[in-house]
Amino acid sequence: MLKKLSVVTIAKNEEANIAACVNSTKGWADEHIVVDDFSPDHTADVAKANGAVVFQRRMDIEGRHRNWAYQKAGNEWVLSLDADEVVTEELKEEISRAITSDEFIVYTIPLRTYIGSHWVRHGGWYPGSKLRLFRKNLFRYEEAGVHPRVFYEGRCGHLTKDIIHKGYEDFAELFRGLNAQTTLEAQKWFDEERKIGVGKMLWKAGDRFFRTYVRKKGYKDGIVGFVVAVNSAMYQVLSYAKYWELLGKEDK
Repeated sequence: MLKKLSVVTIAKNEEANIAACVNSTKGWADEHIVVDDFSPDHTADVAKANGAVVFQRRMDIEGRHRNWAYQKAGNEWVLSLDADEVVTEELKEEISRAITSDEFIVYTIPLRTYIGSHWVRHGGWYPGSKLRLFRKNLFRYEEAGVHPRVFYEGRCGHLTKDIIHKGYEDFAELFRGLNAQTTLEAQKWFDEERKIGVGKMLWKAGDRFFRTYVRKKGYKDGIVGFVVAVNSAMYQVLSYAKYWELLGKEDK
């Protein structure tokens, strides 16, 4: 028997992407739910106009926000799809087959990520498989604000067809994302009272660059691969700089 599927998308300021995301699941998924973080643009209106069911909730802690969103799904099987992602026909067929089986309760799906028109194939970005398909009552996120872990009861399967991830329009958007992510990372270090010095930060930054550019063959992506490796290293540098600032404010 063909089981029903809910697609859930968490969005903010995604009016340029949300229509393509929702339309990629139309006529295939039983429902597409968009949880909008009170976007000041037209994200909610565009989602509704294209057939999505829209809820609004203020993002507080990422893990908690995601758990709340997934519980809005009317079906047990949920596909988590970001607003800048679309589902291919090949992946639809694979998912439809997967959810008829009781062997696995979660599945990873490869992400084909782009910076502009360039598919980033190396540096650890592809396949970049993530847990995106799951039975909602046996799956949850850790209630953490950055990089929340996932917990599930049962076995994990692995799909082979890609989610197309638009990723970043250009390098400027990549760096804006870096700025936002490192702010959250620094706050996490501060809240957990981690002891991180300059030496450890420099070692981690160098290791990130080496692993991304050399070991994972980022150099094969040309200048894009080099920028991705530098971006990876800078994650450690900027996180530490912001963490250092938080420590300084505490001492005043």
